Amino acid sequence: MSETGAVVAEESQPEKGLPEPPEGVRDPWKGLRGIMAATLALEFITFLLALPVVWKFGGGVTSAGFVIVIVLSVLMLVAAFVQRRPWGLGFALALQAAMILCAFIHPSIGIMGAIFALIWAYVLHLRKDIAKRMREGQLYDQLGHPPGYPEGTD
Repeated sequence: MSETGAVVAEESQPEKGLPEPPEGVRDPWKGLRGIMAATLALEFITFLLALPVVWKFGGGVTSAGFVIVIVLSVLMLVAAFVQRRPWGLGFALALQAAMILCAFIHPSIGIMGAIFALIWAYVLHLRKDIAKRMREGQLYDQLGHPPGYPEGTD
């Protein structure tokens, strides 16, 4: 066992209650984690681009509110890089709830948080659907490939 063996084992295990992909099947959880990380990166960009507009044209926000939204936005970028950890999804959802609460800082920021919350609801729906299909053996890779499918190409 190598020095990093414990870390690799921790990172590669799926979250509690989620099925593991069978041998020889691409891991669908990697793709979903990529979607979650991309969503967090888009939130980071969206909220940082919205702040100057709200500051100048939307009646403004206080300096404290500005700092709070910047800190939460940077934490979203950090959360994008920890989605492979077992606690990554919970961290991302907690940040999402905090962004919705930013409606007290400025309503438009809260509305944007609510819009992204709908996106996260869809991502959670996808996660549930993938787990269901994996348990039933209905994922595309689990069904096998048609005759003539090139071997070794992914």
